Amino acid sequence: MTALDKALPQFLGAMLDCLPPKEREGVEELRLREGFPLSAVQAGEEWTHPAWRNRPLTEEDLRRVVETAGRGSVHTILDQLRGGYVTSPGGVRLGICGEGAVRDGALLSFRRITSLALRVPHTMEGIARPLLPRLNQGGQVPSTLILSPPGLGKTTLLRDLIRCLSLGEGTAPRRVGVADERGELGAGELRYALGPRADVLENCPKDQALLMLLRGMAPQVLAADEITHPADLRAMETAAGCGVTLLATAHGGSWEELSLRPLYRELLGAGIFQKFVFISLAAGRRVYTVQDGGGPL
Repeated sequence: MTALDKALPQFLGAMLDCLPPKEREGVEELRLREGFPLSAVQAGEEWTHPAWRNRPLTEEDLRRVVETAGRGSVHTILDQLRGGYVTSPGGVRLGICGEGAVRDGALLSFRRITSLALRVPHTMEGIARPLLPRLNQGGQVPSTLILSPPGLGKTTLLRDLIRCLSLGEGTAPRRVGVADERGELGAGELRYALGPRADVLENCPKDQALLMLLRGMAPQVLAADEITHPADLRAMETAAGCGVTLLATAHGGSWEELSLRPLYRELLGAGIFQKFVFISLAAGRRVYTVQDGGGPL
């Protein structure tokens, strides 16, 4: 049973049974919207299978999906719900929209759920390998930041880059500490895909996890998904000052986009990262562009 199968209620799994195995394996996201049929996303394109078109989803359907992600209870995942999404066992990320219940300016829960996005984790072994000759410096990968708009595979590329370092594939083998705050990089069986020298700390705030790994696991490389808070940056600055290589991701499609946000301006100004990988989409295929210190290689 795959991570996606574990995250789905029975009715939704049955709807996916109409897909051929290869097509089902290629699904990157499922989109559920109350009053509309199920849709899937592959290579950035959203489509609806003919078998789904006459079956609009209900709010009850959406709640069943959330309950499955919460192992039977929405209350068990309230803390994650307040962040706008939930990570179910196996790393399936569930984004949530609807009518929020707010008290004193803080989101408590959702009165109504109107849209869900299930992002399916993929282990695409080998996608980082062609980038290694452009990343390597003296036989080792330096601190690298992976950037793209949402949904283009930053986490998937980061996961395979961790695997390459952990195995010593195309580069010197390194111990990699993985700060997996939301369980998307190495949760469950995904941990085995990261290789024999990866140590994963799950369900811990990213900034705290980075420092705990630094102090307790003697990593040569630290990896984290999605830099979003000043505390993440502070922790990375501390680790960089201790001689640890850093791997991370951030939302952004260009230098110009990064420069519009104060956190990323500070990140670039700190000089923590020596290499940058931009992911874009062209004719339905992902394109990886390596840049060095702001200039194309």
